[in-house]
Amino acid sequence: MTIKALVFDAYGTLFDVQSVAGVTDAAFPGQGATITQIWRLKQLEYTWLRALMGRYEDFWTVTRESLDFTLTTLGLSATPELVARIAEAYDSLSLYPEALAALEGLAARRLAIFSNGSPAMLKRLVAHAGIGAFIETVISVDEIGVYKPDPRGYAHVEKRLGLSREEILFISSNGFDIAGAKAHGFHVARIERVPSQRLRGELAAATVIDPLLMFKALRMQPEQLGFHADATIAALTDLASYVAELEKA
Repeated sequence: MTIKALVFDAYGTLFDVQSVAGVTDAAFPGQGATITQIWRLKQLEYTWLRALMGRYEDFWTVTRESLDFTLTTLGLSATPELVARIAEAYDSLSLYPEALAALEGLAARRLAIFSNGSPAMLKRLVAHAGIGAFIETVISVDEIGVYKPDPRGYAHVEKRLGLSREEILFISSNGFDIAGAKAHGFHVARIERVPSQRLRGELAAATVIDPLLMFKALRMQPEQLGFHADATIAALTDLASYVAELEKA
């Protein structure tokens, strides 16, 4: 197998969506954890709802709408200016600890990002993280107006890179994205941010399932849709050796 490009999901794969918690808790002390989880769950749900409705809006709009939903549901008041400041936390998410070393180790290869994020959001995010030198191109669903896991999005990646699906390794930690990419025909590596065994232990030990634990159960496990990753990898830094093994096979 010849892998000619590695394509990374952004949110939850390279960038930690949980890193907005400091901003949400600063805005609403004691409510940050709940806001963070509902916001992310609703953000994803709104991409799927808009896709089904045929009413596409870019990810910045979805991010604002899902934050509005969260604050309204929790009975929290915020000015439009405060909502905008909180939403802007998605422009400065933290890289996962191993992400920079992983990208440096893969620098000789073609690397791309394919994300639901709008072009402006992704440009700011990549610049803030200082990884632009490693990324050949950043591909946004906004270019075609369809959210993941619509197969047209993954087909667009092939067109933008000038490669066939067999030549692309797609990397994500999101179950819905993994299922969509695999259904399209990409070779897929899953980054296992929360091992199933560890999650089951946390659930068994919990007296109350808090918002973060619920999020881990709902959004950080493989989906049971019949399309599974070709490999499950503990960390992004394991990708280089995985690709080398693929190419020997």
